[in-house]
Amino acid sequence: MDKPVTPRAAAPGPRRRDRHGRGMRGPIAPPQVPLAASRAEAFADMVQDSVERLERRWPQLADIDFLVLEVPRLDGPGQAWNDEAVPLGGTISAREDRPARVVVYRRPVEIRTKGRDERAALVHEVVVEQVAELLGLTPETVDPRYGEDQG
Repeated sequence: MDKPVTPRAAAPGPRRRDRHGRGMRGPIAPPQVPLAASRAEAFADMVQDSVERLERRWPQLADIDFLVLEVPRLDGPGQAWNDEAVPLGGTISAREDRPARVVVYRRPVEIRTKGRDERAALVHEVVVEQVAELLGLTPETVDPRYGEDQG
């Protein structure tokens, strides 16, 4: 004679697992927390921070578009990859229909850096070098702290 088993009452408080026993669902952190930002978004933020630092000294940078691309493209049939020189950034001159552009390549920069601080320093260095090229100045003129260890 089997006795029927009654389900036990749910304990008061937050539910720890869903009904299939797979654990909690949803994001680990809310979207406004940096943990929720993708690597690409975090990298774009580093570029934006660097540009904002330079705009205080060079207001004409507001007329330049700053872009982040994953990797450099090969545009011409005669271009080939060179093992020694993968660009970290580049410039595109202005035309009558669009402003000048500075491009920072995310993956080559990420591969050359270990941590967030090192990455931010290299991003700033690349932005300074590309702005200097676009403005026809030396990097030291664009940012007097260029080349110093930013520790």
